[in-house]
Parts: sequence; structure tokens; C-alpha cells
Amino acid sequence: MDKTISVLGILVDERGEFAPQVQQVLTRHGQSILMRSGTPSPDREKGIITLVMECHRNEIAEIKRELEGIKTVKVGAVTL
Repeated sequence: MDKTISVLGILVDERGEFAPQVQQVLTRHGQSILMRSGTPSPDREKGIITLVMECHRNEIAEIKRELEGIKTVKVGAVTL
């Protein structure tokens, strides 16, 4: 199976409490992350992270599942 390029958008609500769990997931998949960008919302309660990843489709499904398993985290993905 060939690797694909995917873009993930991650919204973390209650950022102060749940960001460490998100970071653990991203660290586990770090070898596939080509680019990471993030910014907190103006009220600092929400954070938005954008990832560009090069990996197999099953890894995209896995990272989405892991992130969505964290309370208040929402994930959207586009595979190019």
C-alpha cells in the first residue's frame, strides 16, 4: 500500500486540560508528520492544530480514532 498525503485539522476545546493528551498522540505518530501548525483561540480555551502527514491510510484512521477518543477533541481529514 502506498503512502498518501493527508491534511488534518484538530480542534481542542478545554485546551489547558486536554492538550497534553493530544501531544502524546502526536508524538506517537511524529515520524509521519511533515508539518505542524497551531494557534490558540483568542479566549485561550480552544486550540487549533493543522497537520500535514505522509503515511498509509490506516495510520490516518488510527490517529483520528486516538484523537477523537480524547474528550472535547474534533478531527477533520482530507487525503490528497
